[in-house]
This record gives sequence, C-alpha cells and structure tokens, in this order.
Amino acid sequence: MQLGMIGLGRMGANMVRRLLRTGHQCTVYDRDPAAVAALASEGATGAASPAALVAGLRAPRAIWLMVPAAVVDAAIADLTPLLEPGDLVIDGGNSHYVDDIRRAREFAAKGIHYMDVGTSGGVWGLERGYCMMIGGEAATVQHLDPIFVSLAPGVGDIPRTPGRAAPSATAERGYLHCGPNGAGHFVKMVHNGIEYGLMAAYAEGMGILRAANMGTRTQGVDAERRRSGIRHTTSTTSTSPTSPSCGVAAVWCRHGSWTSPPRRCTRIPRWRSSPDACPIPARGAGRSWRRSTRQCRHRC
Repeated sequence: MQLGMIGLGRMGANMVRRLLRTGHQCTVYDRDPAAVAALASEGATGAASPAALVAGLRAPRAIWLMVPAAVVDAAIADLTPLLEPGDLVIDGGNSHYVDDIRRAREFAAKGIHYMDVGTSGGVWGLERGYCMMIGGEAATVQHLDPIFVSLAPGVGDIPRTPGRAAPSATAERGYLHCGPNGAGHFVKMVHNGIEYGLMAAYAEGMGILRAANMGTRTQGVDAERRRSGIRHTTSTTSTSPTSPSCGVAAVWCRHGSWTSPPRRCTRIPRWRSSPDACPIPARGAGRSWRRSTRQCRHRC
C-alpha cells in the first residue's frame, strides 16, 4: 500500500522503516533534507516539498503527519490546497481531540477524509511495533488496515486475553478503532496521563530513596525543606551502578516484584485471603495500599 509520511523524527522515520520492511511504498518529506535522504537510501521515495510528495502518490492518497501538535494546523494549511476529494490525512501526533473534531469538519466540507491516530511506541517502535488509538470513519479506518497491521506489535507470544480470541479483535494486535474523529487522540490523552502519572510516581519514590539519609547531613532550610530531627541511616545517595539506589531499581525490575508489569494481575481485582490466590498483591489496581495486602482471586 502507498503512504506519504510528513515528519521524519525519531518516530516518523522508524515508522517508515517498519512499513518498508513489510512491502509498503512510502513517499517521505521533512524540512531536514538529510532525514529525507537517509530514508531514500533505505528504499523510500524522497520528496523535496509537500507538493512533490502529493504528486508522487496515486489517488486516493493517504498522507500521515508525524509532526509536533503545535505545527499540525500549519502543515495542514500547506497540504490542503494540494489534495483532492477522496484523499485521506492522518494526524499521528498528540493533538488535542477537540482540534481533531474541527479539522474533520473542515476537511469533510472539501470531501477529504481525516483520521486521528494516537501513536505510542517511541524509539523502540521500529522493533517492537506501535500501539495505535484511532478516531475516524469506519470505512476509512478499514481502508488503512494494512498500514495498521504492519505498524502494530501483533499478538506475539503474549497470552491471549480470555474472550478476545476472535481474529477480528484488533486490540490484542495493538490497534483499535476507538470511535469517530477525536476519539483516537482522546484515548491517547488518557493513556499519556496514566503513563506520565506513573513516571512521576516512580520519580518521587526514587527521590525519597535518594534522600533517605538526609538526616545525617546539613540541609538548607526553606519552605520545602526542614530538618526533621530523624537521622535516617539508609545510604542511597550514590549514583554508582553498585549503589543501593541503583540496586533498588534493579530489584524492582525482577519478576517477583509487584512493580513488574509481566507478573502483575491486570484483571479487575476480586479480593480474598485464600492461600491459593494470586501471590502478587494487586497494588496499583485502583485499590488502596491497605487493601493491597489482600490477594487477587485470579490465578495469574
């Protein structure tokens, strides 16, 4: 399938590479000619301008924007006069979902389709694949399905989710049509809130560990810090790879820890204290820390 890609940063370029590996034809453009040349040397068709990119695609064209949210409207303004009715524009960045609703309405008046695709995968997506949350018309989403299949991680060797073994269940393969325009970026917005909230919590926890012996040294006094009078003796301030702070992070990554995603029960927790219950406390599953000492009924 043909696809035009505008924006060849760390994600956009690797998405093109993943598509090339599975036989798709990609025409690419970026403001940086070196980025275009790099992908042209790997099998993509380079374009020196948005007009050249559009001219290099057969109608109906599918053009994916992988640019920062702040410049999406400017990119669309440059692109729209070059498009024809039936063409498709995909925004794969992190736009506000309200903007997607507006853009879809404006494109519809010109007979052009629009799709918002919240894309998650980062710099590891080339090998691991990209999870995609899609908003748009059902027929348009189905038309682009070969692209989504190639970009998505696929089922792999992850155990199947009970009740979702049907081949049509795309969520297990890593992409989902979430609803009409705006729904894709709305779901991605919630995804980012959860992910960054977890990252902030990890950072705060590591900060507590790093300062665990703060009572043994002189500290500044201001609105955010005061001397507690407690002399902690856990030494976690060293940044050496063999220091306790690094050791704590390493031990948390082991499969026996409740912080390790592969061993956590991700189903809706049902609580009981039976000895044959799941041995991993379901902390972080929407339950309080006190209740997390009870165990999940699922046999994970």
